[in-house]
Amino acid sequence: MYKEEIFNIEEELDKLPNSPGVYIMHNETGAILYVGKAVNLHNRVRQYFRSGHGHNNSPKIIKMVSQIAYFEYIITASELEALVLECNLIKEHRPKYNTMMTDDKGYPYIRVTVEEAYPRIFMSHQMHRDKSRYFGPYTDRSAVKDIVTLLRKLYKLRHCNKKLPEQCMKERPCLYHQIGECSGPCNALISEEDYQESIRKAMNFLNGDYKNTINELSEQMKKEASELQFEKAAKTRDLIDSIRIIMDKQRITDAGGDDKDIIALARNENDSVVSIFFIRNGQLIGRENHHMSGEKEDSDELIICEFIKQFYSGTPYIPKEILTEYKISEEGLIEEYLTERCGHKVKLTVPQKGEKVKLLLLARDNAALVLSQDIERLKRKEKRTIGATLEIAELLGIDKASRMEAFDISNISGYLSVASMVVFENGEPKKNAYRKFRLRTVTGPDDYASMKEVLSRRFTDDKLKELPDVLMMDGGKGQVNIAEAVLDSLGLDIPVCGMVKDDNHRTRGLYYNNEELMFKKGSEAMHMITALQDETHRFAIEYHKTLRSKEQVHSILDDIPGIGPQRRKILMQHFRDMDAIRNASLTELSNVPSLPENAARAVYDFFHNH
Repeated sequence: MYKEEIFNIEEELDKLPNSPGVYIMHNETGAILYVGKAVNLHNRVRQYFRSGHGHNNSPKIIKMVSQIAYFEYIITASELEALVLECNLIKEHRPKYNTMMTDDKGYPYIRVTVEEAYPRIFMSHQMHRDKSRYFGPYTDRSAVKDIVTLLRKLYKLRHCNKKLPEQCMKERPCLYHQIGECSGPCNALISEEDYQESIRKAMNFLNGDYKNTINELSEQMKKEASELQFEKAAKTRDLIDSIRIIMDKQRITDAGGDDKDIIALARNENDSVVSIFFIRNGQLIGRENHHMSGEKEDSDELIICEFIKQFYSGTPYIPKEILTEYKISEEGLIEEYLTERCGHKVKLTVPQKGEKVKLLLLARDNAALVLSQDIERLKRKEKRTIGATLEIAELLGIDKASRMEAFDISNISGYLSVASMVVFENGEPKKNAYRKFRLRTVTGPDDYASMKEVLSRRFTDDKLKELPDVLMMDGGKGQVNIAEAVLDSLGLDIPVCGMVKDDNHRTRGLYYNNEELMFKKGSEAMHMITALQDETHRFAIEYHKTLRSKEQVHSILDDIPGIGPQRRKILMQHFRDMDAIRNASLTELSNVPSLPENAARAVYDFFHNH
């Protein structure tokens, strides 16, 4: 993968803004090492490269910093926004050195099961694609719990998981009803219409209509205090505080939960930068910056229009709404084109007020920052990425090479044959599109038969609908012929190339249409294909090593009488590795929870009496 060339860390540190935001550390292959947030990006990021700071004494941080080749950052309007964005990026990319922060629970939501006759309200750690309504995500978990408790009490909403009205009971209602905190729908003590009205009020509250509730609680607190019920008054006060904390809207999160892109422009006399923010499920998950070439006379509207047409002609996903600063002249035509391309209605919107305007301003701020500080580096990067794909397309004589897929087979004398599929999109690795294949029908070291199986599975998988512009095979004529035969049998017309190496195992060209096409020495196309070939090989080898390790653990422990899958799992969870099990004493084995004495003796005898 690509190393950021000519990235002078000292120079880039001086460019860091004194603004809150998120910073992203990359290694020389482009992989994300770490994502962090900062109140002041200039001060925080510099600390990693300065000795004498306490946090740099950690062996983990020292190791991480030694691998940093370059960094990037996204400015935000507040530390709170940086916190939410940091979480979203960590969940999206799962960086190596953020393992302590990759809790799948992330930030909580409040879920209302509106699809039920008698809806429930509770905290949810994830937003699922179902019919429920979700509010959030929120940054204060304890406040969420308090709000859920409050809404249940205020509107007497049920706590149970019963399927109503099918499971209505005839016996006495639950304790919550008896203490006045549930209206008793499980005993048909409230009509569906009245209960739905309570749910409507609760959702209005979550949408921000909570001033009246705060006023009512304030009066209640005063009354409790005047009646010397100070403990109750304190609890009511705490609830009011929780409401104010949790309902503090986060500009970076859209409670509607829709997918949208936000596009903003920054320009000077010579250059233009377009910044695009990606909102998915109501959360900002990332952004891209693109340099736009053109004439000084080009209007802002024209630049945005050209960007939209070019960007969305090659991207695999188009959201339902695209926010821009300017109303473009071809709006209707472009909406029609995007709608036809993605299969759902797409709307171009110029927001005038509210949260969408704030998001647009944030995107503009980022574009302006890139224009003022990073335009030359952005130009170099686009030359190495987009420029390289254009070179490859020109070399092959095809329309475009925006999405390239490469395949490789890995085995040792046919043992545990596996394959890797690596995707480069717009000149950069797209890791969430990578795939691993374990061979099902081929035994022995038959790379041609293995590749035939893998390609057949890839192009008949309904989950892998996005097709490549060009297919790259890690090999020459034989592998290309196999790929072409598979594509022909499926009625697919996709260019297929073989990535050819020289005697020194360096990429020298592409085998295409029965001839070898040579790269210009040092060209961006050559660098990209080298990176693609190396990444494909690395990914396959890594998967093969993982499977070999699992196979070895399985085979050794399964040879021990009385040790099956469950006890094998218990042993590995307790000792962590095979050497620890092999060297454990009988006493240590006997002390393993849930492992019977006879099983402990069997393991000990196996390793010490053979």
